[in-house]
Amino acid sequence: MRLEIICQDRLGIAQDVLDILVNYEIDLRGIEIDITGKIFLNFPNIEFKDFQHLMPEIRRIEGIEDVKTTPFMPMEREQNQLRALLQTLPDPVFSLDTKGRVLMVNEAVSTSLEESPESVLGSDISDYVRGFNFNRWLDGKSPTAQTQKIKFIEQDFLADISPVMVPDGDGESILAGALLMLKSEFRLGQQLTVFHQANADSFASVQANSNVMKKVVREATRMAELDGSILIFGETGTGKELLARACHEASRRASGNFLVLNCASLPDSVAETELFGYAAGAFGQTEGKAGLLEQAQGGTLFLDEVGDMSTQLQAKLLRVLQDGSFRRVGDTSEVKVDVRIVCTTQKDLGQLVQDGQFREDLYYRLNVLSLVVPPLRERKSDIISLAERFLKQHSVKLGRRAPKLNKTCVDYLQTYPWPGNVRQLENALYRALSLLEGNELGKEHIQLPSAATSISFVPEDFEGSLEEEVKRFEKDLLKRLYPFYPSTRQLAKKLGLSHTAIANKLREYGINKKTVKI
Repeated sequence: MRLEIICQDRLGIAQDVLDILVNYEIDLRGIEIDITGKIFLNFPNIEFKDFQHLMPEIRRIEGIEDVKTTPFMPMEREQNQLRALLQTLPDPVFSLDTKGRVLMVNEAVSTSLEESPESVLGSDISDYVRGFNFNRWLDGKSPTAQTQKIKFIEQDFLADISPVMVPDGDGESILAGALLMLKSEFRLGQQLTVFHQANADSFASVQANSNVMKKVVREATRMAELDGSILIFGETGTGKELLARACHEASRRASGNFLVLNCASLPDSVAETELFGYAAGAFGQTEGKAGLLEQAQGGTLFLDEVGDMSTQLQAKLLRVLQDGSFRRVGDTSEVKVDVRIVCTTQKDLGQLVQDGQFREDLYYRLNVLSLVVPPLRERKSDIISLAERFLKQHSVKLGRRAPKLNKTCVDYLQTYPWPGNVRQLENALYRALSLLEGNELGKEHIQLPSAATSISFVPEDFEGSLEEEVKRFEKDLLKRLYPFYPSTRQLAKKLGLSHTAIANKLREYGINKKTVKI
């Protein structure tokens, strides 16, 4: 039986309570006084008739305000809470005394050792954990918390070792033991993955109503958590840079810079200095300049249209990817960088490799993680959502109410092939909105080059023969279908051709699992 006595702070009040227990010949097992002044008593169960007399007699003591039964003594409650806390922890935990002997373990320890907790208690911690001298640490003047790599059941663990200090009554603290918590490499990996998990909000700017675009966003979300290079394929205007920025913002490098170099818009010499910087004295300059690689330290470097990079720059970029180091233009010293490379291209890099225009080793270095952003004509269910988003954004800038799209406009937007993709859609809507006088947008308000509604857009200045255009269309069609039918037999069945005919065409166009993302 346990009693909780609420009382005033009076000298001798505890002794008065104990005298009553002596009169009733009660064998007291324990007494505690908490910081609020409450008195807790622990004694064997007594007869109900004795209990009826005991309670009123205690209440009559001067300074006693109330007496009631309680299920736990304060120390028992703390011990039960501590034991429950330890047992629910998934990581092995040891409680040690000042000699390094095991006082308590949780279930994760006994499960790992395949022993009962009782068989572990009293053992020296060095019997189970190697790689750290606990006795020397405990014998030190003032042991401090440590994090050490140790061996437990012959495996590597990370150990958090903390001293347990208790007050000695004079305002000082004395060492009462230690607490040891172990983390396996697997558990650390799990926690780091969760900690650096991609933030879904980072991809909110990417419109993804269509199934094909939802798949791209799912893949990009997973890739953002990793740290390998990303190569993004897609036609002009599909939103490759937008997706690259979202990957950066969702990664563990989000606090670092996201810097851009357009490989197609700069001469080779300018691109080299932009990328690698130059040393003092180079080009007659008194001071050196850090390139984008150095400026993006800890962040992401975005190389737009990497397929247009010269072979000289390709060789230097390859070294950065291999060694994480480079030299500034005109310098002899090495610069080490930690940068994630994200590239985009609208060209067929696999074909460029076959043609000798792009380094094969660089291609495989960049193509660690790859994404294919589909053209707008292949994600028609995204078109109207994108259109409404652009109308709202630009209406705010123009200080007007966003207009509605009428049926003729919706049909027109969904059937137009959009050779310029999302960028072309946005520009067309911005022009129409700027000149619109009413609150409804129709087909007649949108000015676009005439184009046949087909899977392939042929420009008006097309030059070539019918055979060349048919082959171009055939190659494009096979490349689009191959990821979904990645064997010659599946593809032949889909297109109603023989297995041999499809195999020959795939070989002719260089379409295989190395050149096309499955």
